[in-house]
Amino acid sequence: MKNTQYRVCIVGCGRMGGTIDEEVKETPRGKLPYSHAASYTACDQTIIVAAADVVEEKARYVCDKWDIPKYYLDYQEMIVQEKPDIVSIATRPGNHADITKFAAENGVKGIYCDKPLCASMEEADAMLDVCEKYDIKFNLGTQRRFTPGYTKMREILESGELGARRSIISYTGGAALWGYTHAADLILFLASDSPIEYVQGNVAVDNADFEDNRTDSDPAIVMGFIKFKNGINGISIPGTAYEFEVNCSEGTVRSLNNGLGFQLRKRQGQHNAILDVSFPEYERKSGTVGCIEDIIEAIETDTDTLGNIQLAHRSTEMVFAIVDSQRQKGMRVNIPMENRGLYLGRW
Repeated sequence: MKNTQYRVCIVGCGRMGGTIDEEVKETPRGKLPYSHAASYTACDQTIIVAAADVVEEKARYVCDKWDIPKYYLDYQEMIVQEKPDIVSIATRPGNHADITKFAAENGVKGIYCDKPLCASMEEADAMLDVCEKYDIKFNLGTQRRFTPGYTKMREILESGELGARRSIISYTGGAALWGYTHAADLILFLASDSPIEYVQGNVAVDNADFEDNRTDSDPAIVMGFIKFKNGINGISIPGTAYEFEVNCSEGTVRSLNNGLGFQLRKRQGQHNAILDVSFPEYERKSGTVGCIEDIIEAIETDTDTLGNIQLAHRSTEMVFAIVDSQRQKGMRVNIPMENRGLYLGRW
């Protein structure tokens, strides 16, 4: 079905929807395109038939920039009229659940939802239910799991050449939904997407802010501990270069400088020391394009995507559980967490 061209509609014509490529320059860790519109344009099997935004100026600008034939101010009208195969959600998280539900109930086959998934676990549960009901091929916009350097990192771990995984250390931080979502997904990815047993965390938020079970802001994650059911421990600590290190019985593998490079060390030599070896060659490719191609492959083969709704739901629950641990003054939060209504931010 490689000659099939899939109709795409984009909801949200802001930065990730269609303009971030104007500010993000080419870097050694990956390639443009970056925005939804740019990436669909670069993909031979997709054609953008329309885009929607409540701000007409934004909708018109993105459509002019990417030669999209039609814009709408109402995404529901767009989906009903254009009958897309794939809907791309590039809005703030407050309406992701509503858009996902409407798209799923109106015949779309795939959804690419930019991060974060949503603003509460109640919304995440609703998204999971509707995507499973309608067999939606879903990917969350946490592009690192679609970026070849990180996928090579996981291949090394899965091969067993470094022995048993003991811990994954994330040298990251950032706002829970807006920034840490990326870290949570990559920790999960490097842990073989294992289910989670429990989480503990520390978050930069005034505890009084939890009185209505809704924070005024998107609070910053300071530290987190994730116990995976497969025995791997995930640890988040503050860092400066957005790096991830996996410590194993026979060596370590680490991403450097936000994916600019990778380091591989193995136990070897007379003294059985952990020494540097060459990290394998890998393709330099846009993670956003990889995400879209993965949705298409899942549609054509009726298989799961690499960042499917179950995994997006799991990594999102990791984030909310870290925040809920702070709400409970550092208590361990078992998964599934009880407080499904905890809402982060004012969207």
